Amino acid sequence: MRVTHSPAMTSRPQALSSSPRDAWAAVDGVFTDIDDTLTKDGAIEPAAFDALLALQAHGVPVVAITGRPTGWSEPFARAWPLEAIVAENGAVALIAQAGHGLAIEFAQDAATRERNAQRLREVAARVLREVPGATLARDSAGRLTDIAVDHGEFARLDEAAIDRVVALMRDEGMTATVSSIHINGWFGAHDKLSGARWMSQRLFRRELDAARWVYVGDSTNDQAMFGHFALSVGVANLRDFAAQLHTWPAFITRGERGAGFAEVAQRVIEARG
Repeated sequence: MRVTHSPAMTSRPQALSSSPRDAWAAVDGVFTDIDDTLTKDGAIEPAAFDALLALQAHGVPVVAITGRPTGWSEPFARAWPLEAIVAENGAVALIAQAGHGLAIEFAQDAATRERNAQRLREVAARVLREVPGATLARDSAGRLTDIAVDHGEFARLDEAAIDRVVALMRDEGMTATVSSIHINGWFGAHDKLSGARWMSQRLFRRELDAARWVYVGDSTNDQAMFGHFALSVGVANLRDFAAQLHTWPAFITRGERGAGFAEVAQRVIEARG
């Protein structure tokens, strides 16, 4: 969104196919967005699912990090070949437990979440009251730590209305980001990058090495991740947000959504030999 991250890559990305093979050979794993990166219209694309299976078969862990809610994420955390899904922009981790279902963990303690719950309801009511046409996302029932306003999934808001929602959330002391479908707002310092750091420690017992992990995304709320990871990749539909981007990924795929993610998977697998 319209904030500054450091380091920032302001130049346009190179084609993924032109990226140096050596860097990909040292990859430890892949972090990825979900909506419009793995999915189209809310369903995972076959090319993306096959790519996840291929990465798993080659011993490459994949962690999805999304603004989607916990309730929405849970069936996919069970069914997709992932190490974990970090939902609600870094707030909740759904971690696959071999043969034992899911472990669900939180970035904030229970007392903090309880205090924030009423504040979230109050901000949601203010948004609906003050921004004409604003509606809460249909997946809101599954949200535990944030609110989401639909601007591109089932409802449409223009740029002025999106900016108004973001400004209102920030006026209330919230962090606010815009994905390809939703405007998300929450109380707390967590975000996608803190979620990646959390999972590196939680799953692999080491500090996050931004030179050895890939990040794949598609929208303006991926910019902090694009700026942090040396092997950051935008799927081709990222270009739809060119006018709103201040931080581009290092590379961009030929294909959109799942086809683009499959290109990334192929690049990693081929480089690892």
